[in-house]
Amino acid sequence: MPTICSPLSGRVAAHCSSPDDSVSTGDPLLIVESMKMEIPVEAEAAGTVVRYLVEVGAEVTEGQPVVELR
Repeated sequence: MPTICSPLSGRVAAHCSSPDDSVSTGDPLLIVESMKMEIPVEAEAAGTVVRYLVEVGAEVTEGQPVVELR
């Protein structure tokens, strides 16, 4: 299963889809807030969201897995 990782450290501000949702390449999966900016974490390939590995409000680090796709 492909795993999407956070490109930066910050706090998860929102999930943009739900498990079992289909996503296309470039679709936002979640929003990371860092330094008062909101940065979307996008799908790197088309697929289906299996699960989120982080909850809204959680702190994430650069390179941390955040979403599993299939």
